[in-house]
Amino acid sequence: MSRAVLEPYRIKMVEPIRLTSRSEREDLLQRAHYNMFLLPAEAVTVDLLTDSGTNSLSAEQWAALMIADESYAGSKSFARFEETVRDVFGYTYVFPVHQGRGAERLLFSVMCKAGDVAPNNTHFDTTRANLTDFGVTCADLLCAEGMDLQLHHPFKGNMDVEALRTLLREKRERVPMVLLTITNNSGGSQPVAMANIRAVSAACREFGVPLYFDACRFAENAYYIQQRENGYSNKSIEEIVREMFSYGDGLILSGKKDALSNIGGLLCTNNGALVMRLRERLVLTEGFPTYGGMAGRDLEVMRVGLREGMDANYLAHRLGMTEYLGARLREQGIPIAEPAGGSSVFLDARGFLPHLKLEQLPAAALAAEIYLEGGVRTVEIGSAKLSSGETMSLVRLCLPRRVYSQTQLDYVADVIGDVWKRRSEIGGLEYEFKPEILPAFSAYYRPLSAVAEQELATAD
Repeated sequence: MSRAVLEPYRIKMVEPIRLTSRSEREDLLQRAHYNMFLLPAEAVTVDLLTDSGTNSLSAEQWAALMIADESYAGSKSFARFEETVRDVFGYTYVFPVHQGRGAERLLFSVMCKAGDVAPNNTHFDTTRANLTDFGVTCADLLCAEGMDLQLHHPFKGNMDVEALRTLLREKRERVPMVLLTITNNSGGSQPVAMANIRAVSAACREFGVPLYFDACRFAENAYYIQQRENGYSNKSIEEIVREMFSYGDGLILSGKKDALSNIGGLLCTNNGALVMRLRERLVLTEGFPTYGGMAGRDLEVMRVGLREGMDANYLAHRLGMTEYLGARLREQGIPIAEPAGGSSVFLDARGFLPHLKLEQLPAAALAAEIYLEGGVRTVEIGSAKLSSGETMSLVRLCLPRRVYSQTQLDYVADVIGDVWKRRSEIGGLEYEFKPEILPAFSAYYRPLSAVAEQELATAD
């Protein structure tokens, strides 16, 4: 029997969870149009919808919150924040924003135009939506290993460097920047190797293209490098982080992930030529450059969280929890994307519900059934192509930081196991309403009628 995953912290405050009945959840699902985002949080037993802004704050973060300077311009809180950010990442210019998509919008507004092409290992959904809104074509260049759900490989988040070189040779004049997402969230929360970061950086330098990181889960990526990549086992997380970002020109970051905050984001760059335009856009859309849409207390919480998020004991526990949940599911025969990712475990919805076609929305259907079974909220993740040419459909179990215990993860595994036992009885969904932009956030679904199910089942 494997040893329990020990939490490297003590609980000083608790929040009650309201337990619901199956009949209540059935009614709630109907009212929410079977969309997990539209459920009331108080009706959720274990919430694995996202790790974005759902972190528990530490005692030191609460203490830092109390010394915040809320001055509109030039606050002491910003000065402390800026000093920490420069020390952690090594970039010269620091722009706080209200959250990660604010950083995306700010960067793309000064670097991109309609007709451009943006390469990435895999674009996250808000990144893709913001680029598309500017008229930019998104090119996902995930490595071949990352497109095989069942393959065990230490760095399935890597970018296909040869594909990047080919794109740059053919379309260099249309590529304003290369993005590299660490860890690769939409690619299964898989890490990117330092060797791959260096190779991507070298290709960018060869063609004269800036490299920016989507760095939301930078500390998790650094921990995987320390644990899995030759030559890094004796380096600290802080050293690995500095090396990672030394190969780029800047970053965009949601502080709601590895910076252990509930709100906030960040744009960093070494490009002094962009600074005045970034400041102008920041004032227009976010706020004055020394607060950027964040309160002084949020700057203080994020400043402390950047340090705490790189603590090796904390990272060992966090990533050990995702591995533990993945193992509990795997031992029941439940198909997951292998290996378990950093922030999340991904269920293979098409493997879970093989009788449902893609048009029957297996990921949305599975997420609804998991909530119905035990009040566990998950989320479907947008489809992507596998190496076989098939389209994958995933359900993400995303763990908030410092929130849930191993016992609660056991409960999650048991709930999904019960759904697995009756998987052949689960029907599909269809769109009742599908927004054009980011449909997963606000779409309405409904169960397929028996007639529609039969038509899809018999279709060629």
